[in-house]
Amino acid sequence: QVQLVESGGGLVQPGGSLRLSCAASGRTFSSYTMGWFRQAPGKEREFVAAINWTGGSTYYAGSVKGRFTISRDNAKNTVYLQMNSLKPEDTAIYYCAAVRTSRYSTQPTSYDYWGQGTQVTVSS
Repeated sequence: QVQLVESGGGLVQPGGSLRLSCAASGRTFSSYTMGWFRQAPGKEREFVAAINWTGGSTYYAGSVKGRFTISRDNAKNTVYLQMNSLKPEDTAIYYCAAVRTSRYSTQPTSYDYWGQGTQVTVSS
């Protein structure tokens, strides 16, 4: 079992930055590929970024590539999402997710554990 708790969301102006954190419980965090997803009102949950268990491989959705950076600190059982140059269309609830595999996936159904989400609002 893995429990995930996101933090760091909030209200930010267009062009601003936020860093989301996802703290995981359990002793085997380093065995999990971690992903960030987001869901805007009336839309399906969509993939944002993923990082493999060593942190050596990352993958991004085209809409955030070059603006967002995913990273992890296995000693702290935490995964991060640094979001720069934020746009109003980035407004959503952001979720972190975990799956015990070495391969990332862009599909929400591939992930076994989810956090409760943190709201990110980009508005002037």
